Amino acid sequence: MAMSWAPVNHWSFAFPFRRIPRNLEMALLRSLKAIENQLKLCGHKRDIDVEELFLSQKELTEVIDLSRFKKLKYLWLHHNKLHEIGFLTRNYCLTELYLNNNAIFGIEGLCNLTCLSILLLHHNELRDISATVKELTGMPNLRNLTLYQNPLCQYNLYRLYIIYHLPGVKLLDRNQVTEKERRSMITIFDHKKAHIIQSITFGKKVDASWNPKLPLRQKLVRKLPSDFAFGDSVDKTVFDDPEDAVFVRSMKRSIMAISSMNWETVPTREEKYFQEEGTEPAKMFTLTLR
Repeated sequence: MAMSWAPVNHWSFAFPFRRIPRNLEMALLRSLKAIENQLKLCGHKRDIDVEELFLSQKELTEVIDLSRFKKLKYLWLHHNKLHEIGFLTRNYCLTELYLNNNAIFGIEGLCNLTCLSILLLHHNELRDISATVKELTGMPNLRNLTLYQNPLCQYNLYRLYIIYHLPGVKLLDRNQVTEKERRSMITIFDHKKAHIIQSITFGKKVDASWNPKLPLRQKLVRKLPSDFAFGDSVDKTVFDDPEDAVFVRSMKRSIMAISSMNWETVPTREEKYFQEEGTEPAKMFTLTLR
């Protein structure tokens, strides 16, 4: 359906039922005018054709509901004066959102934008890191995220906290997420997983119920059986527990053999030329250590 360019039609479409304060009305009209100018500039006649909107540096404090742009994928709103973003709850196709350099205090409603892959939120007023992360965890495709120059960045483990709760993010605050950071965040925020990974590294799985707050358990020291003969090559002891047999075998001294050529038996060039057919071949020298 063709979209009319008359402001009154847009205004009645956006706010058909309720009266709003004068200052809010003016702010919404300003955003409506900015959107109309962009649509005219791009030559769009239908809302369904709009895939991108550039609304940067428009001095916007409010934005009208953008749900009518159902195919909107790219939205630039940076360098404005926005305080909240409740106008984006139904733009499910949005993949890139630029909200940096505003005055945003909260991002409630962004969790519905599951297609977002790029989200820039730096230079804002986000303070609650838990609430912010809670909204961002609903974005499985998020790969590029910026949050620097927000009050929440003062949290001493801010970067590792974000990496832990948003494992899909590859680029955080314009810096690549490294494997070292991923290992560090597991050690700090997931003690149980870190303990299991460390145990697997050394070839043995440990008790998964380990609790870092409890005192460490002392491992029982194994004792050799009373009838164990150290260094005996033949085992005559019958063990009830197979692990005891393995332990005994590991404690035995193994035999080491070092072989080398006995060069005194190797003929020289002249001796090879004049040697007779019955000459003995060169011999190997073997040293055996127990």
